[in-house]
Amino acid sequence: QVQLVESGGGLVQAGGSLRLSCAGSGFTLSSWDMGWFRQAPGKEREFVGAIGWSGVRTFYTDSVKGRFAISRDNAKNTMYLQMNSLKPEDTAVYYCAPINKWPSGPVDGYWGQGTQVTVSS
Repeated sequence: QVQLVESGGGLVQAGGSLRLSCAGSGFTLSSWDMGWFRQAPGKEREFVGAIGWSGVRTFYTDSVKGRFAISRDNAKNTMYLQMNSLKPEDTAVYYCAPINKWPSGPVDGYWGQGTQVTVSS
C-alpha cells in the first residue's frame, strides 16, 4: 500500500518548536519534489513549503519564512518540517504530499492522515 505518514505533531506553547516527519511507505520520496500543507479548522488546506527532490531548493509561504525549515533524508525516505517560533495561527493539521507543479501544486491521491499541531497562546 502506497502512503505517506506524517508524525511529530503535538501541543506546544507559542514561541516553541516542533519537528514534523513525513515518511514514505511503498512510496519513494527521492523521486519527487515534496511539499508540506496545512488545514486549520474551518479553512481550506493551504501550502506551507516545498523542497526539491535533491534537497537543494526550497520555497516557503510568506507566513512561515524565517521560522520553518524543510529538509529531507532520501536515504531514510523521509522529509522533515522544523517549526520554530510557533504562533497560535500555526495551529492546523499538517500534511505532506508530492509536488508535480513547483512549488505548491500537490499530486492528489497521496494525502495521509496528517498530524495535528496545536499552539497555545
